[in-house]
Parts: sequence; structure tokens; C-alpha cells
Amino acid sequence: MNAAVFDHNAYGAQARAITTPRDLEHQAIARVTGRISRALAATGPAAYPDLVAALDDNARLWTSFAIDLAHPDNGLPDALRAQLLSLAGFTIEHTGKILAGDGNAALLVEINTAVMRGLRQQGAPA
Repeated sequence: MNAAVFDHNAYGAQARAITTPRDLEHQAIARVTGRISRALAATGPAAYPDLVAALDDNARLWTSFAIDLAHPDNGLPDALRAQLLSLAGFTIEHTGKILAGDGNAALLVEINTAVMRGLRQQGAPA
């Protein structure tokens, strides 16, 4: 193996391994938000089950965020934690309304998109 290939393989693996928790959160939200958006745009008999599955995954994601936010070792400022916990509660409750036919899933896409923007802004270098 020549030195250039070795360097690329070694540094490429390290670059992929350096993923922050914020990056992982952003990726998880982006995946589920994309699924909700695609399900909203779809038509036909398969659209609703896909939407339900995406909404369920979104609610599970927000539940895991809430559990993390409620943990005493969570390092976020108290005010931000409280806001995000409130948002998690709203998101989970609104998902139930959507499934009962009394809510709009596009609102969850907006919420998730705003959170993704916030994650990117907080992760940007100063």
C-alpha cells in the first residue's frame, strides 16, 4: 500500500469517526423529518401507513430527547432544557392529535426543521 492511500484510509476513518452528539441528533431529526415529508407528499393506500410509522418514530425520538433532557447530568442551560422539554411534550401530544385526525403533520416538520437549524447554529464555530 503506498503512503498516499495509507494516509487517506487512516485519516478518512478518523474524519468519519469524529461525530458529535449534536451531529447525531441533527442526523436523527433529519431522517425522521424527511420520512414525514415524503409521507405527506405521497398519495395512495401506502401513504397513510408510512406517515403513521414516521410519526411514531418522531414521537419516539422526542421521547428519548425528553428523557435525556430530564436527566440531572444534562449539560444544557436550565431555561433551554425547559423549553425543549415543553416542545417534546407538545410534539408527542400533537402526534396523538394527528393520528386522531385532528392535527397537521406539517407542523411537526416545521418544529423539527427549526430544531435542526438550532443544532447547526450552536455547532458553528465562533
